[in-house]
Amino acid sequence: MWIEILKYTIPALLVVLVTYLLLSQLFKNEADRRNFELKKANNTTVTPIRLKAYERLMLLMERIHPNRVIVNKVEAGMNCFELQQVLLNDLRREFEHNLSQQIYVSSELWKSIKDAYENVIQLINTCASQCQAEESAAKLATMIIKLYDSVDETALDVAMQALKDEVKEII
Repeated sequence: MWIEILKYTIPALLVVLVTYLLLSQLFKNEADRRNFELKKANNTTVTPIRLKAYERLMLLMERIHPNRVIVNKVEAGMNCFELQQVLLNDLRREFEHNLSQQIYVSSELWKSIKDAYENVIQLINTCASQCQAEESAAKLATMIIKLYDSVDETALDVAMQALKDEVKEII
């Protein structure tokens, strides 16, 4: 009698086990497919936004470049202290305007961008500390440009390259 019960029970248990394994695999594959479709739909929305963020951050790097920031700021009769204040205010305003872009880029890239910004601030302050406050703004401007150009690879160069590399990864 036990043998008769086992003849029917063992195959039934095997069928239930195989059915369970097949259904669980099917449900897992379906969930993976749904997640893939969701990510795909999300990427078509998020990727253009991320690219715009990268563009804005590259523009920020260009705008805080000492050679570019100084060109339009030196005015006749301006002294070193006034130029320093104008430059620092412009840099801070530009950086603060782009703070929200950090949510679209990696932490490493954002740190590189922040380091570049702080490096330019430090450069301006270092050069300004070597000038008398009432000296001509042209002296400070010249000093900043010469010191910046004397460095082979600046923090701005590193940040711009990191930005380009990260864009290449998502395209």
